[in-house]
Amino acid sequence: MRILCAVDGSEYSQWGVQALEALASREPEHVTLLHVVNTSALQAAKGKNPIAEKRALAAMEKAGGILLREAERSARVALGQAATGPRTKFQTVLAHGPLAQTIARQARRLKADLILLGSRGLSDIRGFLLGSISRQVAAIAPCSVFVVKQPTPKLLRVALAVDDSKHSRAAARFLRSRILPESATVTILSSAESPVTDLAARYLSESQLADLTKPVMDRATGLVNALRDDFIKEGYPVVTEVQMDHVIDTIVKHVEADHDDLLVIGSRDLTKSERLHLGSVSESLLRHAPCSVLIVRGARA
Repeated sequence: MRILCAVDGSEYSQWGVQALEALASREPEHVTLLHVVNTSALQAAKGKNPIAEKRALAAMEKAGGILLREAERSARVALGQAATGPRTKFQTVLAHGPLAQTIARQARRLKADLILLGSRGLSDIRGFLLGSISRQVAAIAPCSVFVVKQPTPKLLRVALAVDDSKHSRAAARFLRSRILPESATVTILSSAESPVTDLAARYLSESQLADLTKPVMDRATGLVNALRDDFIKEGYPVVTEVQMDHVIDTIVKHVEADHDDLLVIGSRDLTKSERLHLGSVSESLLRHAPCSVLIVRGARA
């Protein structure tokens, strides 16, 4: 697997590098450490003091180079390759430009399978108004995105939230083949939306309501059981859970109650309009989930 790990020197960024330890059993073939020099502030002052601007840029580039060298050392330690022969190829990249767009562009250039980055987890209101870098990257990334929201040195409990879509099946394949260590326990979770509103349900008998909801629950249960069998065949312990409730609330409550290390979800590519608004389930879960989140996009079997 080819991983692009974005670093900026913050504590949250260090969580991203340290999360490589959770992927060490898979021994990624290539890890690129990326630092982006955000020149937007300098460009805003362009022409006012070009000498000072040039010096500031040089200082930012020097600091970025030092940061990348330190990040590579930390990455080797996280992968357990600090004192052994290098089994993973490491590369450092210093790039310039807007943060999220540059990370996505570099991932595309490097043909990365996974973008790994830490997130400070902005509050809901501030995140709505400003948007976090991790959410921006997740919206435009050409590949899967692993957002580290807490120190994640191991993956012991992983929740896979699924629906009846090819994106959920791709997420399950990606999790089994690229991410999951042998020691992990997986919960496959599906929350089916009721085919009738709460208001309409008041005017239906229990049998009438059951006739409408049973086919929906049966489809969700069949999907979860089929995915469970795929994991069991490869030796992973699996728990399943199917509910009929609000999707976002159900998943977030489950992750909180089970103290999961990682929530995995599949996501389709977003249109420009969807990127502007907040209609994506994956984006809502990224914002609200208390644990690290892996959004699988464009996964190959």
